[in-house]
Amino acid sequence: RSELEGELRPPRAAGPKPGLLPRGRGSGTSRRVCDSGLGPQVAARAERLSCRDCFKALYVHKFRAMLGKNRLIFPGEKVLLAWSGGPSSSSMVWQVLEGLSQDSAKRLRFVPGVVYVDEGAACGQSPEDRAKTLAEVKSVLQNIGFPWHTVALEEVFGLPPAVLQGSAQEPVGTEEAYKSAVDSFLQQQHVLGGEQTHQPHTQDSPGPCSLGRSPTATQTAALCRLFDSVRTLTAKEELLQTLRTHLILHVARVHGYSKVMTGDSCTRLAIKLMTNLALGRGAFLAWDTGFSDERHGDVVVVRPMRDHTLKEVAFYNRLFAVPSVFTPAIDTKAPEKASIHRLMEAFILRLQTQFPSTISTVYRTSEKLVKAPREGCAAGPAVPRCLLCLCALDVDTDDSATAFGAQTSRLSQTLLSTPPAEAGTTTGPGCVAGEGQACCSGAQAQVMEQLCYGCRVNMKDLPSLDPLPPYILAEAQLRSQRYWCPLCWKTPGGWEPFRVGSHCTLPQGLGHAGGPGVPDRGQ
Repeated sequence: RSELEGELRPPRAAGPKPGLLPRGRGSGTSRRVCDSGLGPQVAARAERLSCRDCFKALYVHKFRAMLGKNRLIFPGEKVLLAWSGGPSSSSMVWQVLEGLSQDSAKRLRFVPGVVYVDEGAACGQSPEDRAKTLAEVKSVLQNIGFPWHTVALEEVFGLPPAVLQGSAQEPVGTEEAYKSAVDSFLQQQHVLGGEQTHQPHTQDSPGPCSLGRSPTATQTAALCRLFDSVRTLTAKEELLQTLRTHLILHVARVHGYSKVMTGDSCTRLAIKLMTNLALGRGAFLAWDTGFSDERHGDVVVVRPMRDHTLKEVAFYNRLFAVPSVFTPAIDTKAPEKASIHRLMEAFILRLQTQFPSTISTVYRTSEKLVKAPREGCAAGPAVPRCLLCLCALDVDTDDSATAFGAQTSRLSQTLLSTPPAEAGTTTGPGCVAGEGQACCSGAQAQVMEQLCYGCRVNMKDLPSLDPLPPYILAEAQLRSQRYWCPLCWKTPGGWEPFRVGSHCTLPQGLGHAGGPGVPDRGQ
């Protein structure tokens, strides 16, 4: 039995006032029954049975309350809805659609848009199946009526390196600023003669607003070659998530969206929390599972569905005919122990069937996590960030008394001792490849030292970095030129990558901002 399974009860016959209904024969526990007594009883939660109307009211309230209590989305702000076609993201889009309707009691006031990423090439779909799926996707998006963007995952091979250069993080608005923005928006609407159903859609009219190019055969072959070269399914899933995030960020920045909504449910976030712990990403749990993720600076990722379980999502979509498009994922039909993601998912869902409070307990634990910079590192754009996940580097410095610090020290020594002419052939003592694996070259060491611990572990399953998209390799080269000097890189007060010493002579625009430096790594 999966966590999605539930039960529908027939209408309750006339009788005494609704109260407690026995949960099962011989069971000492009981369930709270909806007082309306109308329609089938929905057992979406173990402790309560609800009718159709009450279940919908509670479901909608959760979504609105999650947005209302955080107050991160201001009136008139452009928000990009990341839609995968699955149940959770489809339900999220449906909630936004109903929240913008004229009949809604408290209407949502932001400007929505939808983005769909076609991952068929990475998941092994044939061109015919991808075309059929894309036709279904376009049909659903046209009926929704929002501006929508469809992009193929192959387009990551045409992204600019600026995708990995996050802008300065904007300060989070205070409660007074939010109230002031709401008042200003209402006054503006009053002057214009009242609100209209889709009045904010003046910048992007409803309809397709995609980047406009189909992937070329060369890009498709490059993407297939990249995923075929990855050894484990765990690393493939992490790489797919990273590339998808970069592509969605690019779409958001090109079209002026300042927020991105994802459909991560409570169940999915509980599984993600445990999975990331196993993958060595414990330092970033608050960003990976929290309501908001500000690591990208100018674009903030929010998760308004994080209070809904997958069972509730399945019931809502079934009862109210929410359209969705099901596509095979990269781990479809994979055995339970094929990856850490599959194993952790099976473990959590199996535990949930025996102990119904498992997911809620893990989820409530994630709510208590606090976003704080690492000790000795001040928060801000000057903090070195991971090349792939864009989180602040969590690696130990080369003078720390840990095994990872010793590895970092060896990587730095490898880079400083490798001449440019031999960078592609020389193997240094800081090789991060395991026994029996191909040794890393100087170029690989340059990339590896710019990754956090979790991303370094995943990149070990990629024998060569050559299949990676060009924008990742180009940004790695730019960072290596900017951060090459060990005297400027590490200071007693912490990491200061833009600090420049008097000994540097690197030309302006190539390395330190406005500072001198050495143009050749071998000097």
